[in-house]
Amino acid sequence: MTCFEPVDAVDRASVDHGSVVSIGVFDGVHRGHQALLAAARERADDTGLPVVVITFDPHPMSVVGPRVAPPSLASIGQRARLLQEHGADEVRVLRFDEALSRLTPEEFVERFLVNGANARDVVVGEDFRFGHRAAGTIATLAEQGLAHDFLVTPVALVGDSAQRWSSTHARALIEAGEVASAAGVLGRDYGLEGIVVHGDHRGRELGFPTANLAWVNGPVLPADGVYAGWLEADHLVYPAAISVGTNPQFAGTERRVETYVLGRDDLDLYGHEIEVRFVERIRGQQKFDGVDGLVAQMKVDVATARRILGHGDEHLPRG
Repeated sequence: MTCFEPVDAVDRASVDHGSVVSIGVFDGVHRGHQALLAAARERADDTGLPVVVITFDPHPMSVVGPRVAPPSLASIGQRARLLQEHGADEVRVLRFDEALSRLTPEEFVERFLVNGANARDVVVGEDFRFGHRAAGTIATLAEQGLAHDFLVTPVALVGDSAQRWSSTHARALIEAGEVASAAGVLGRDYGLEGIVVHGDHRGRELGFPTANLAWVNGPVLPADGVYAGWLEADHLVYPAAISVGTNPQFAGTERRVETYVLGRDDLDLYGHEIEVRFVERIRGQQKFDGVDGLVAQMKVDVATARRILGHGDEHLPRG
């Protein structure tokens, strides 16, 4: 496999008769991205062609500007699933490396849009840039469309009355602990994926056994504190209280994400793949005078999480 081939794909669609292509990082697949995908889906439905989404992993900034590369809003698996949910028939993930970053706009178009996807319509955001040093613009893409017989459909950037929906805005809200506001940008609760690993087992000793998440890649972590949210495992969704932080009560130094499923001490999730989703921040990280004070506060946090989520101690089918 060369660096120019897809590293992952979802439901390969036939492009023999052409395709509608959308290109971008799509970090988080937020509501702005969803509007772009809806426009691509509409074009595809009008023409009877599949929607092929081309995205990149790792984030291009990790190669061209590693010192300022942002943490991710979704793993590549999450991103591919979300892209499909919002209209993609096929997701092509290109391994972004130094060689790919040096392709000229013209080389990128010929390799991936013309020869790779047989593009008939390319739907991108109005601020789309591509090719070496981001030299390609919408005008460049339109010129290439004339040369290679595909249309270019730029889509206006969208948002609410306060701000444009963007990955940068969603990331800032999550890092500030404003996960409920971030959900308004993402169109869903923010979630972290990973494997449940062994921690210090203090939660069980305190009466609140937790699933300690080893997350995928370098995701955005919400601000330290306690959150109401959900834990999904094995296609079941459980109401939960989630702790993010270093656990200063026990002189911890490593940031962790530990999730207590409300009212459950019988779940064995070690080694399971789970997703933890954040609904609302309950409080910031605190250190108490003693363990009794911590346990008393944890009981309050659990009651608050139940109220926020509107659920007792039960599991729910996914969906």
